[in-house]
Order: sequence, then structure tokens, then C-alpha cells
Amino acid sequence: MTVEEIVLQITKSAKKAAAAVACASTAAKNDALKAIADKITDQAPYIQSQNVLDLEAARKSGLSDAMIDRLTVGDDTITAMAAGLMEVAGLQDPVGSSDGTWIRPNGLEVSRVRIPLGVIGIVYESRPNVTIDAAGLCLKSGNAVILRGGSEAIHSNRALAESISDALSKTRLPENAVQVIPVTDRIAINVLLEREEEIDLIIPRGGEGLIRFVVENSKIPVLKHYKGVCHVYVDRTADMKMAGDLCFNAKVQRPGVCNAMETLLVHRDAAPVFLPEIDARFREAGVEIRGCEETCRILPTAIKAGEADWYEEYLDLILSVKVVEDVDAAMAHISRYGSHHTEAIVTADYRNAERFLREVDSSVVLVNASTRFNDGGQLGLGAEMGISTSKLHAFGPMGLKELTTTKFVVRGSGQVRT
Repeated sequence: MTVEEIVLQITKSAKKAAAAVACASTAAKNDALKAIADKITDQAPYIQSQNVLDLEAARKSGLSDAMIDRLTVGDDTITAMAAGLMEVAGLQDPVGSSDGTWIRPNGLEVSRVRIPLGVIGIVYESRPNVTIDAAGLCLKSGNAVILRGGSEAIHSNRALAESISDALSKTRLPENAVQVIPVTDRIAINVLLEREEEIDLIIPRGGEGLIRFVVENSKIPVLKHYKGVCHVYVDRTADMKMAGDLCFNAKVQRPGVCNAMETLLVHRDAAPVFLPEIDARFREAGVEIRGCEETCRILPTAIKAGEADWYEEYLDLILSVKVVEDVDAAMAHISRYGSHHTEAIVTADYRNAERFLREVDSSVVLVNASTRFNDGGQLGLGAEMGISTSKLHAFGPMGLKELTTTKFVVRGSGQVRT
């Protein structure tokens, strides 16, 4: 079969499967999630052996350490995948729930009821865990899903697809409710993006280049997540130890993810004390500082930042640092250079905290907490489909509710319109 024929077969079977999944009971969907969790746990040695093939190829091709970290499927990854599925199984099913009911003067009872979106296409890079997270969330929310991972994870994703298919074959849900496109040819993405007859939504996850390609070539609505240029602002009144711990965690704990801090903003009054302290910790961890003129004066080892640095999502142990006059200057910087992803303020000033929460236009805004908490699991949504930085129809981490929409249900007793 040609690549086009393979993709068409997948999209048409997904459309058929979506109708069945949409009507499935909560118990049937939960049983399917538990079956997948058990299967990937049982098949862990095989899945990891296939992942080794991807890792070997990635290292030969010069993939960055951050990308290899995303690609790796270790024992903890398998455990986290299975636990994520079980957590989603335990969440309330949004399908069929009502967002409100009201009675019209003529006696009509009107409700808004949650329904699945239909068939969701996911285009993503590197991270095999997305295959399981997406499958779990889509099934629980009553959707079918088509997964097109990057070529760098093809062996891992094929192995996971086999486990999912095997598990679904023993449940009340159709096997084709979750499908992985098994070829690496880039044309597969182009064909997928044209299938508006069968696919209801496309969600790209990966670098900015991939997302812009999807947006520019898709005939299907796209939920976008361009990049995570995340900021932490250390206010004049901040507890310096707390600020140091939060900033270190936000940058160093996992620098290759979208909710890692990329720019640190520091109040002018706090900078002379805070910057040398945090710089010592950052240098020990291998973080390169690119700073404004004032930052470079305080930290002689810092590299002078250029204009492009303030827009940059490094996904690496590199950090832009700017000294600002006050909370207004910090928010103005975020407004100009941010990507509407995640911003945090460290402060003891209640008024500044509330202003920051109210005025900063990003999908998650935090007070005295690390940017790394912008994550569906950390915020109580279970696994997440991704983090939307556009506001239609979701903003921020996308859990079960964000994978549904609503329809109006009207109950009457013979009313006619006059």
C-alpha cells in the first residue's frame, strides 16, 4: 500500500470507531484504560528494547541531550504511563454531563450536554509517553485518536501501538479507536492534514517549526502550542531562599520541556543580592547566563544578551536574565516577549501578586511556585493532551473536559413556535 492509502485506511476506520466510542459507557472506557495499563506493564521489556533502537539512532544523528531525555522510555516511564492511565480511569467522565439546564417561558427544558469531539489527530515529536497519554485521554472523553509520532520514535511508538491494539481487542471498545501511523514518510502528515471529512481536530506537539507547518497546511481546525517562553519575576519583597529554590527548579529540573523557565526577571532592588546567589547555583549546574547590561555588571561571567534571546525557547541549560524596575516593567517585558504559556511571580506583596495574576495573559500564572507546575497531572487533570497557548477552544493544559464540546438538548411537551 502507498503512504496515502495507509493514512486513508486509518482515518476512515477511525471515523467508524469514533461513533462506537462516543456511545461507550464509562465502565467500558475505564476497563479499556486498565487493560492498556496492564498490557504496557507486561510488555515493558519489549517496548524498551524497541526504544533502545530509537535511542541508538538518535545519538548517531546528533539529537540533543534534551531531546534524548524526552525520547527515553525507562522503567519509571512505563510506570508513569500506566499510572497516568489509571488516574484518568478514576476521573469523572465528562461525556453526558450537563453544563446547565433551564426552563423557557413556554415550558421547554433546555440543557447543554457534553459530547466528544469525534476523531482527533495528534502530530508530535520525540516523546513516546504522548502516545499513551493521548490514547487514554481520548478514549475516556469518547474520542477516537490517530497518532503520528516523529520518525525518531518510530520503533517505540509501533511497540506501544501493538500493546494498545492487543489490549483493546479484549475490551468492549473497537481496536481502531487508537491508531498509530506506522510510517515515517513526511507525506503522511500532509495526507492526514487534508482529511477533514474524517478528522475533527488536529493537535500538534513539538517544536515551533512543526507546529507552524501543521497550522499552515491543515484543512482541519488546529489547537496550537507554539512555544514556551516562560518567565519568573523575583519581586523586591521576595523571600530570597524561596526565590532561589523556585528559579533553580524551574530552569534545571528538566530544561528540555515547555514549562521550564527561559527568562528570569529580577527587581532592581533584589538583583545585587539575589543574582550572585542564584548564579553560583546555576554555574554549578552548568547553566549559561545571557544577561542585560545590568545583569552583566553584577555577574561578570554572564554573556551579553541580544534582542533575539528574549524571544528564545532554549530547551537547554541556557537562561536569559533581565533586571527590571518593578512589577509593571516585568509585566511589560512578558507582554512583549512571552508566548502566553507560563509565568510566575515570587513576592510577599499581596497587591503585586494579585495584579500579576489578573493582568498577565498566559495560560497558567503562578504566585510563589515553579513554572514546572503547568502540567495536566500536576494541576489535577490527570494526563494532558498538551498545553494550548491559543484561546479557542482551550487555554492551558488540555484534560478530559477540553477534549469535549457541548450540544443543546431540548425537551418539550408539544410546543410550537408562533
